[in-house]
Amino acid sequence: MKDPAEIEVTIVDGYVDEPAHFGVPPYVSTYPRFAAGAAVDAGVPRESVTYHTIDELREDGHKKRDVVDADLFVYVGGMTVPGNYVGGTPAEPDEVRELAWTAEGTSVMGGPVRFGVGESNEGATETERQNLDYDFLALADVEAAVYDLVHGGLEGFEDRYRDNAELDRWAAKGAFVVEQHPDHPDYLIAEMETSRGCPYRCSFCTEPMYGDPAFRTPDAVVAEVDALSDHGVRHFRLGRQADILAYGGDGEAPNPDALRELYGGIREAVPNLGTLHLDNMNPVTITEYPEKSREGIRIIAEHNTPGDTAAFGLESADPLVQEKNNLLVTAEECLEAVRVVNEAGGWRPGEEPDTGPSVDPDADRLPKLLPGINLVHGLEGERRETFEHNKRFLQDVYDEGLMLRRINIRQVMAFEGTEMAETGAEVANDHKQLFKSYKEEVREEIDRPMLKRVAPPGTVLPNVYLEYHQDGRTFGRQLGTYALLVGIPGERELGRTVDVAVTDYGFRSVSGVPYPLDVNAASMDELRMLPGVGKQRAGNILVDRPYDSVEEVADGVDADLSRFFEAGRAPGAD
Repeated sequence: MKDPAEIEVTIVDGYVDEPAHFGVPPYVSTYPRFAAGAAVDAGVPRESVTYHTIDELREDGHKKRDVVDADLFVYVGGMTVPGNYVGGTPAEPDEVRELAWTAEGTSVMGGPVRFGVGESNEGATETERQNLDYDFLALADVEAAVYDLVHGGLEGFEDRYRDNAELDRWAAKGAFVVEQHPDHPDYLIAEMETSRGCPYRCSFCTEPMYGDPAFRTPDAVVAEVDALSDHGVRHFRLGRQADILAYGGDGEAPNPDALRELYGGIREAVPNLGTLHLDNMNPVTITEYPEKSREGIRIIAEHNTPGDTAAFGLESADPLVQEKNNLLVTAEECLEAVRVVNEAGGWRPGEEPDTGPSVDPDADRLPKLLPGINLVHGLEGERRETFEHNKRFLQDVYDEGLMLRRINIRQVMAFEGTEMAETGAEVANDHKQLFKSYKEEVREEIDRPMLKRVAPPGTVLPNVYLEYHQDGRTFGRQLGTYALLVGIPGERELGRTVDVAVTDYGFRSVSGVPYPLDVNAASMDELRMLPGVGKQRAGNILVDRPYDSVEEVADGVDADLSRFFEAGRAPGAD
């Protein structure tokens, strides 16, 4: 048997995307942190635990030596919902298999990859369970497998789920590993688990496979946040749960007191907090428990940071699809839930709480908390009318003057153990062309005008992290849930942050200029992007520089340019 004190562990993060869990950079999921904590709790010295992301191994082949030399190689990853990613590229099956061949020690694979692997990480696919040539596939909790493997001298383990007492130890002890993430410390957001599992059984979803929710205590979550903050993390998302409103209750009814203790505790633990966002909120909770839900939403919006999104799993507005797939809310019920979140959470910093929806065209910050809508296609019973039902629902939201922070439209992935395994990808593949044209219509007719309502021209997005260059522009995002992609003119230094004022809109992205804009130093491209300016006026502004006041710059412009200059003053003003 191998002495735990002599075991070298290498963890490779292939990234995860689940219905209630996200871990693609700049997010770091719970899996590598908990696995590291489990190894340490079993006796491995902290300095003997190495962590790499899959992107690190792609960029620097020498780091694969850590996989070769490890006594225990742990791979965590798996995508059970498809997505498009900017911050990192999830591992493909061939890459995961190659790592297993590379490892000379004991290898174990876990995370949502245990549910199945497709040919690629995309929608309209079918999956099957594979061990991809690893010594072990953890069919329950990979962190429990790591603990038992180390504790047993790497001789094997029985698949099992960890309990909350173990989790609380491992979460705190594994916090150190974030320091090895390539985005640490400034551009890293930690996904936090408050519970997992779901009391409901939608046909396509893998979350119920974790069982009914088992909630961690506020003290335990806050202690993990505190430990992570000791290692430099300032950005957090409560994303690892099926329904944040149900936190601390019986799995269905809200418990506002538990939310108050949780959110208040996080604020107290991290005085220099950068981001506090969430992910999932079940609309059925709002329709079943409207007053307690409204109170819970108020508490969240008073403690979070702006731009937060509560993802709603409507999945389909078609009554036939709802019936055949055990979906929880009708379109009208979901619309009522959208109203409640808009009213209780859709106010902006500087406004009175519980005064939403704030659709003021002069707003200068994003709303505190808005709903997002998830729509899944390829489900049993889907027909041409399904697409019309969905478009009608989204149009009703817009016509009522409400706001959605984002609309997520995807095709289903079918996993063994869900009811969708019988239907597979057949419906999704039959409707691929219809899906494509429908998605384009939604982006053009709903997303763009909705985005302008949520972030009117002049809205300031603080701390946009610059990620890449394309076509003479620089693109970046804020840290946070479903952060807007922001395009800025010119190729700027990457890896730093700038404040940006919004000027224009794509389907799911915005354009902007640095805020506050120095009109006496601004480029032609920056000036052209200001509302009401255009190419000719921008040229005139350049010729007539320098300016002493905004009024001089705005002369002849049919737009309020003062919003793009700090306190309405241009540089040089008295």
